[in-house]
Amino acid sequence: MRYEVQITKKALKQLRAIPKPFNANIFAAIRKLENTETWGDVKRLTDHEYKYRLRVGNYRVLFDTEDDVRILEVQEVKKRDERTY
Repeated sequence: MRYEVQITKKALKQLRAIPKPFNANIFAAIRKLENTETWGDVKRLTDHEYKYRLRVGNYRVLFDTEDDVRILEVQEVKKRDERTY
């Protein structure tokens, strides 16, 4: 099962602010989200604005899915700290 991955303007801006070596790892992890069988460290979130989070080192990729049309939309990319969730 494959998803079309879309990245919001907000998430792209956040990605550009991340240092290059980490940035490349995050983009690689996002590309893996296209195929549901290779999702890495993904956790469903409860009581949160977004449905899922993907852990990539000290960074978190927050995203939603629209299963009926197979779209996965990356909403935010944040460095993990006490304010991330």
